[in-house]
Amino acid sequence: MATSKSAKIQMEIDKVKAKLAEQQARLKELEQKKLEAENTEIVDIVRGLSISLDELPVLLQAIRSGAPMGQSVPKEAPTTEEKESEE
Repeated sequence: MATSKSAKIQMEIDKVKAKLAEQQARLKELEQKKLEAENTEIVDIVRGLSISLDELPVLLQAIRSGAPMGQSVPKEAPTTEEKESEE
């Protein structure tokens, strides 16, 4: 018995839907792995900072507020040679 054209198309649709479901599941799995990898990287970075758990929230808040990080070193005044070369 011959299959109708619409039945063949429906079979193809079903195949594509099955492949699509597989790919969506794979995508979800990959996104979860990426999130886990990012979290591991963040933990490694924070552990590398050698700061206490009490200091961590303070540091993160300072970063969010845009406060300058590190030591502030005043810029030295230009030497006499630098002043002469500017003129």
